[in-house]
Amino acid sequence: MLLFKNNSYSIYRFQRLLSLYQKNNETLSISSSVKLNATLKKLLDSKQYKEALDLFDQKFEKCTDFTIDMAIKACTISKDYKRGFHIQKRLSSNSLNNPFIQASLIRLYMQYGDVDSATRLFSSTAKKSNYIYTAMFKGLISNNMAEKVFDLLDEMEIKPDSFTLAILFKACAELANDRALKIGRKLLDEMPENYRNNVVVLNSAMHMLMKFGDIESAERIFRSNKKKDIITYNAIIKGYVGNEMFEKALDLFEQIHLNFDSVTYTVVFNACAGLANDRAIKIGRKLLDEIPENYRNDVVVLNSAMHMLMKFGDIQSAESIFRSNKKKTIITYNAIIKGNTY
Repeated sequence: MLLFKNNSYSIYRFQRLLSLYQKNNETLSISSSVKLNATLKKLLDSKQYKEALDLFDQKFEKCTDFTIDMAIKACTISKDYKRGFHIQKRLSSNSLNNPFIQASLIRLYMQYGDVDSATRLFSSTAKKSNYIYTAMFKGLISNNMAEKVFDLLDEMEIKPDSFTLAILFKACAELANDRALKIGRKLLDEMPENYRNNVVVLNSAMHMLMKFGDIESAERIFRSNKKKDIITYNAIIKGYVGNEMFEKALDLFEQIHLNFDSVTYTVVFNACAGLANDRAIKIGRKLLDEIPENYRNDVVVLNSAMHMLMKFGDIQSAESIFRSNKKKTIITYNAIIKGNTY
């Protein structure tokens, strides 16, 4: 009887110790995963993608779905596609069903240009959220397949959220054909009231309307927008330039009381190039003289400035910018060659 009691106590003690050991291990595992995620995020924030991915490979057994999602994003940003595909092969079925991981894999495939694999992954997703749809729509647009966005929209069983709606307006702007006009206007008319003050949605809608040539409706949205940011102004100015309304573009530019970004400089230089009169020359030269140092190496801004100077007939200044441009692209060469034919 005593032996039985001793054995029972030993078994109880063993089970108790095992339970404590498992709990301690779980706590240590959670703690180490949190530390790993924090370290990985720190490396990604400092753009040390290779180091982050090397650490991910070393500590794969401790990785959570959050860690995996960060690693796939790092592969996409650093264009290390082979590594991204290898990560996918190592994932459990649970991780492969994580909607954030699915969206990140869709972005990876889309950036690689493998639309078929992205589409297969999207089709296999059981519960398609707006997050997944937005990733898919963005990828199709970046691969010049905006028409396919509308095909998927027809099958969509959930209401688009603000992010999805903004991307859909962008798809409509890219195509600007009869189907796009019909869909874009319908989406705009049926847009929920709580999105009508969303600056991202309004900027995208305004850009779409400008691409449709519907200046009046775009201006109406611009006036109703109570939270105008620099992107709002850029969208309307770019729209005016696209519709060859250069004077209006400069009128609006002179009303801006916000810090300019690279797009502002680019679209205003384009407006000045399109007009090329005394007013445009004065505004363009002043803007170029006052351009901040951090934009003086921006290849898009420099190409636009060079094009403007060529339209002004100031070959010497345009050539000076061409020589100082350390990141020349084919657009840079085209701008200077085309400028010499004016």
